[in-house]
Amino acid sequence: MLSFDAIVVSIVLIFIILSFYKEWVGPAFTFLIGIVVLGIFGVLTPSEIMGGFANDQVVVILMLLLIGDIIRDLGIVENLFDKVFRRAKTYRQFMGRMMLLVGGFSAFLNNTPLVAVMMPYVHSWSKRNKISPSKLLIPLSYSAILGGCITLIGTSTNLIVNGMVVDQNIIPGLESLDMFDFAYVGVPMMIIGSIYILFVGKKLLPDNADTLDKFSENSRQYIVEAHVRPGSDLNGKTIGEANLRNLQGLYLFQIKRNGSKIAAVSPEFILAEGDCLFFAGATETIADLILANKGLTLPTVGMLSHKKQLEVVEIVVSHNSTLISKTVKEANFRGKYDAAVIAIHRNGERMSGKIGDVKVRAGDVLLLLGGDDFTARTQRVQDFYFISKVKEFRKQENYKIGLLLGGTILAVILSACNIVPLFMTLIVMIIVILALKITNPKDIAASIDFNLAMIIALSLAFGTAMIKSGLAEMVADLLISVFLPLGKVGILFGIYLITTVLAAYVTNKAAVAIIFPISLSMALHLHLNPEPFVLIVAFAAAANFMTPIGYQTNLMVYGPGSYKFGDFFKIGFPLTLIYMVVCVSILSYIYFY
Repeated sequence: MLSFDAIVVSIVLIFIILSFYKEWVGPAFTFLIGIVVLGIFGVLTPSEIMGGFANDQVVVILMLLLIGDIIRDLGIVENLFDKVFRRAKTYRQFMGRMMLLVGGFSAFLNNTPLVAVMMPYVHSWSKRNKISPSKLLIPLSYSAILGGCITLIGTSTNLIVNGMVVDQNIIPGLESLDMFDFAYVGVPMMIIGSIYILFVGKKLLPDNADTLDKFSENSRQYIVEAHVRPGSDLNGKTIGEANLRNLQGLYLFQIKRNGSKIAAVSPEFILAEGDCLFFAGATETIADLILANKGLTLPTVGMLSHKKQLEVVEIVVSHNSTLISKTVKEANFRGKYDAAVIAIHRNGERMSGKIGDVKVRAGDVLLLLGGDDFTARTQRVQDFYFISKVKEFRKQENYKIGLLLGGTILAVILSACNIVPLFMTLIVMIIVILALKITNPKDIAASIDFNLAMIIALSLAFGTAMIKSGLAEMVADLLISVFLPLGKVGILFGIYLITTVLAAYVTNKAAVAIIFPISLSMALHLHLNPEPFVLIVAFAAAANFMTPIGYQTNLMVYGPGSYKFGDFFKIGFPLTLIYMVVCVSILSYIYFY
């Protein structure tokens, strides 16, 4: 017979599942409504509701995300990717490099920004080699997922599970999971999964048209001017050899040499020092061109590119602006605003001539590269209005980059060896980052994902409610009666199956919040080692391949790859079965035999 508390928790559980599946409200608000109801009916006390916010694993997740964002902003990952993928000539060479690098980085960094960083490389390489991006984007997401399952810090799902272990504190001899407890399954599956994607996945992946090409045709097009600088590697190369016809999102429409204009630029055209190249492109791709080492220089930028902090912003010229009818050069953006005009958009009109000679009109949209003083100098300016910040660059000395990377590696090693808790090493890292001015307190505060913190903390409280009300034990008894005839291994299969289906169609965080207390109750009821029951939930929730909505990186590649919902199931379902069999087999061998 269900107690009153168990009935209330059951109703809240049904609401959470339906809200996540139907997307009634956001995940954080869904958990908030559910936990408030549990608090009103006395299932949870205020201290139990707030207990999740005091869990150090919540702070660890947020600090790891912060450090990962800082590493990404410094361009360290992009520089490495540039060197590695430049040499890839065939599909399998590119795929092999991609899976190795992305999987390796995902074991220690948040995989969402890694996929975001990698997507431009996928698009440019696929376009250059006439291969559809849809043959590469799902493998990109899956590589990040596989790599994230190797370590405790590889994915927030693993850390949430560990947070629940710490929060419940009822598992004898298991105060917390270790850094590489996940590696016994994660490493073999990284290898097996990569082989599956490389040899089987290619046949199952669709060959879709590149939607980014269509998007680029309809997006706001800017005109940008670039010169072949003295001593450039481009000197003497053809347009084709320099890969200037295959820049993602940029179209080379004109070259000016010694006063002569060449409109129809052939791939066989040989470049020379001083050539003036005109590109049409969208905001993000132009921002990437500014500091990219492509042998080109933007004449309007000059010494501004050597500043430590730069930002690319879009502005629109106001109708009462003092800039109207002045040329870009006469407007003196650098002297007045510590900025340079790098591109101009004028209602689809394709302008010719040097950017410095273009006369500014009301309504012109300008792409500016701003220096250190740009924000301070433009606070009360009425000549233009801000539209958006496109990109921000921060240059750091090599020793600071070395300290950041070395400190991150040291933090992981100290934590893995149980010398210093990860919580403490990450706090020290944040202090060092602030002391060296690699970033500033305002940026750190702005980067904190409070929404994620609320989801995790409230999901921990919900887990407490399921155990406290006895609902977890009742569901555990039911599942035991179903799966026990299949033995201990059969129970692990059952837990994996239920968790992975919930994670695929509801979200992995909700799946962990629901299944963790049930799985733990099953282990305690059967007097078995609870660790494999904890790990199986983590793997089943994190290794999410079957749907685009089940994992953030799947959702990121869903649109750009022009995928159908069923494409993920076609490729991901066999991989899910393989992962389940390998995971259950290894955990059973380690903990039961």
